[in-house]
Amino acid sequence: MGADTIGTGARGADGGSALERRRREQRGWYFYDWACSVYSTSVLAVFLGPYLTEVAKSAADADGYVHPLGIPVRAGSFFAYSVSLSVIVSVLVMPLAGALADRTGRKKPLLGLAAYLGAAATAGMFFLDGDRYLLGGVLLVVANASIAVSTVVYNAFLPQIAPPEERDAVSARGWAFGYAAGALVLVLNLVLYLGHDSFGVSESTAVRICLSSAGLWWGVFTLVPLRRLRERPVAGAEGGRVGSGWRQLASTLGDMRRRPLTLWFLLAYLVYNDGVQTVISQASVFGSQELGLSQSTLIVAILLVQVLAVAGALGMGRLAARYGTKRTILGSLGAWTLIVACGYFLPSGAPVWFFVLAAGIGLIMGGSQALSRSLFSHLVPAGKEAEYFSAYEMSDRGMSWLGPLLFGVTYQLTGSYRDAIISLVLFFVVGFALLLRVPVRRAVREAGNPVPERI
Repeated sequence: MGADTIGTGARGADGGSALERRRREQRGWYFYDWACSVYSTSVLAVFLGPYLTEVAKSAADADGYVHPLGIPVRAGSFFAYSVSLSVIVSVLVMPLAGALADRTGRKKPLLGLAAYLGAAATAGMFFLDGDRYLLGGVLLVVANASIAVSTVVYNAFLPQIAPPEERDAVSARGWAFGYAAGALVLVLNLVLYLGHDSFGVSESTAVRICLSSAGLWWGVFTLVPLRRLRERPVAGAEGGRVGSGWRQLASTLGDMRRRPLTLWFLLAYLVYNDGVQTVISQASVFGSQELGLSQSTLIVAILLVQVLAVAGALGMGRLAARYGTKRTILGSLGAWTLIVACGYFLPSGAPVWFFVLAAGIGLIMGGSQALSRSLFSHLVPAGKEAEYFSAYEMSDRGMSWLGPLLFGVTYQLTGSYRDAIISLVLFFVVGFALLLRVPVRRAVREAGNPVPERI
């Protein structure tokens, strides 16, 4: 990757001004995490799961089933199935976005389009009341697919704005920005939710305001990266055609087959991050439905996760600099396995132990995700960032599909959220075994990139 790609060398008359331009662009890049992570936190991790489950239950028949499109679905599984459905839509559109971004070199318009579509769908959750569970499902699918597409493009900027030796730190700072925003907005949500009577609104209305405000936040702060990030012209770029997206995906997968180590890492990531994302999206349902915890308890727990995740992301970035990125990720997967196993034994009605588990999740969650993103960026050949990240994004930011499906099916068959949560251990064990087999230094060389001193 040449100096021109990261904004140094020929682009600056002197090293200092070029460095400052790169830093300014990196700071703008962090703000998309600040913008969209509120959706991942307030909507996916806290409010929407329990609320949509209750809306579905209010529409259920005497046996506890709803019937979308005539299909009998246990009301308690509807949210998990909706998350899985959103991935099907994402898989259809992400290759198109990745191909268009790489073929045209115009990432910012795609980032803006996807971000504002998702923000609008999230703001529309204000109208999710009564028994409108189908509206909730549709808005969830649109918002999740939008955040997936926007993050494909957002992640594709990382190799362009940071040289190899900076990527772990830059990626970790992006996640830290996101968790800081999530914590800030959750404090505001908690004030509104607990004091809804003083604000003259019902509890249901307070929840709907919290959901829709995440969309407004997303839309407003997306303006910062759209102003600060800059396009890099692509040599020989063509206008993207919609029909070319799937052909480009087939070409990308064929290209990955020529780089089997990159493909192997991606497989490992898709497995273990499926588990991470399912824990994040289903924890509030597990806490409310299985452990009988109140919504305010869940908000405090997720707030604890957000605060500790800032320190965890930055701390694990430092561990990676000392011990290597791969070793640090493997250590985090061992911790994830232990945490999920402990979740099975949590006593009902005991928020203290739920807080202890939340603290453990916070300390490892941000770091494992940030380091995975930066490690993958080293395995992507120059000029194919958006294509490769469209495959990567299939399991990022709430876009997991097999985990929620397994969680929902397990609950549908057993009626127990404890059985559903323990089933997720499989993802971390298998992901650990797959990642262990990836020789990352050789994988970086095979992708044609410089090998960092420690990785």
